[in-house]
Amino acid sequence: MLLPSEIEAKSLIPAIRAILAKKLIKEYKMKEEIVAKVLGVTQAAISNYVRGIRGDIELIDKLLSVPEVMRKVDDIAQDLVSNKAYTPSTMAKFVELCNFMRYSFIICEVHHKIESNIDEQVCELCKDNLIGSKF
Repeated sequence: MLLPSEIEAKSLIPAIRAILAKKLIKEYKMKEEIVAKVLGVTQAAISNYVRGIRGDIELIDKLLSVPEVMRKVDDIAQDLVSNKAYTPSTMAKFVELCNFMRYSFIICEVHHKIESNIDEQVCELCKDNLIGSKF
């Protein structure tokens, strides 16, 4: 069974990077090379994000439809455009976005899609743990 951190690393973070890459290129007219540098990935990865080859398209569409996710993504994008790099503030905003996706149970939907045979008792314990955590 995958841990929440693995779900973030394998699915959620690539989907957010894809959204950010497209936003930075289309809305802020940044070049792929610069976007790659500020996101800490290769230019080839950015090209694949933009072309829809990298990142789960269904998950990206889901995240695009969640206003709070997009508000946080917009805030991160503005930081990246202003600073041309991750700053401690930008990193904190990215962590806040990942936490939001955990505590709003978006991560659970993704997990169930990847592993449909999850024991419901484990799910309930995980949800109880998330609910008990301070957000």
